[in-house]
Amino acid sequence: MTDYKITATLPTVEALHLGTPVTIQREQNPAAIIRAEYAVTARKCPPYCIQPMQLAEGVETLGELEMLDCLKRIRQGESKLLVVDSRTPDWYAKGTIPGAINIPYAQDMAGRATDLPGVKKILADLFGVKETAGTYDFNEASTLAVFCNGPWCGQTPNYIRTLLALGYPAGKLKWYRGGMQDWCLLGLTVI
Repeated sequence: MTDYKITATLPTVEALHLGTPVTIQREQNPAAIIRAEYAVTARKCPPYCIQPMQLAEGVETLGELEMLDCLKRIRQGESKLLVVDSRTPDWYAKGTIPGAINIPYAQDMAGRATDLPGVKKILADLFGVKETAGTYDFNEASTLAVFCNGPWCGQTPNYIRTLLALGYPAGKLKWYRGGMQDWCLLGLTVI
């Protein structure tokens, strides 16, 4: 049993990370401190500008409990929901939210909506988008809960704006604004 619960009635959440069960909980060591990469408060803007709470009309902004709910729903078999870590592979390798898949903005989603290297493969193979004669069909597209490093990181806002420009429905896009900085600040499990 955990002493430091997620909420008064929620001690842990079970998630799947690359097919392996992972228990997400709050840090249990009362002397623990936030990871150094998220402790920095002076960040040059641009590129590290504070992002708005509402990214785009129809795109839901998530907090930690909503992210945990997404992870629980995926664990329970909801196949049309993905938690996406949009950070570069080096940041992903430092630690991510259990259950997140790494589809980096800079590597795969950078550029204009009309000239995205690799985007057609990502949309079809990972997000369930169909393409016929240059037109995207988003009817069977997955709902994406996307995050990056935190409220000062522009990777996910750019990622989501790019998807919106391609026609991805805003109602199928969710943004965890707090990202890894808030996740770590609250002492939640990182893998």
